[in-house]
Amino acid sequence: MYDVSGFRDISPTTLADILGRGQVMDTGIRPLWPSQRVAGPAFTVRCPPGDNLMLHAAIHRAEPGSVIVVEAGDVEYALAGGNMCAVAQRRGIAAFVTNGVLRDLAELRELGFPVFARGVIPFPGAKKAVTPLNEPVRCGGVTVAAGDIVVADEEGVVVTPGARQEDVLLDARAKVAKEAAETLDEWEAAHLARIDKILAANGYEG
Repeated sequence: MYDVSGFRDISPTTLADILGRGQVMDTGIRPLWPSQRVAGPAFTVRCPPGDNLMLHAAIHRAEPGSVIVVEAGDVEYALAGGNMCAVAQRRGIAAFVTNGVLRDLAELRELGFPVFARGVIPFPGAKKAVTPLNEPVRCGGVTVAAGDIVVADEEGVVVTPGARQEDVLLDARAKVAKEAAETLDEWEAAHLARIDKILAANGYEG
């Protein structure tokens, strides 16, 4: 299990600045209720259209602290509902992140279990299709491998490749420290100088 404790205090916006657009999930994947920031290693699942069997299998196999990332085959059938999320929470799963949909939103809110998804629908999927767990998946435009570090809050979802974890965390901490030491007046002066330089380079004279 990866040690992700250092990522819990790093915002997705800071990580996005460091990692670039390719590691940021698209805007359609949002918290289903106003949830806290979560950070954890990815446990990956692929569910074909209309089926949720392997997500049900995953909650009994993922290590505590994992963020289960699901590549769903559609948004027509719910991957999970209240009882399943309650069991996941009881087993120590940190969150679900998926390009699919869930149901029982009121129960999820009451549980306080973080879910980042495309929305809700009341009809569940079937439980028939067996697919391998912890293989790379595509979710929200980002390829996610088992052990990648997923950080998510109301700003969005950012994925740090597991192999880059230490370097990214060092860069993120340095960026946070630099920004904390800079006053708004200093930021404004530097910002104005940078914008004016870009404008001048592009022939703007206003």
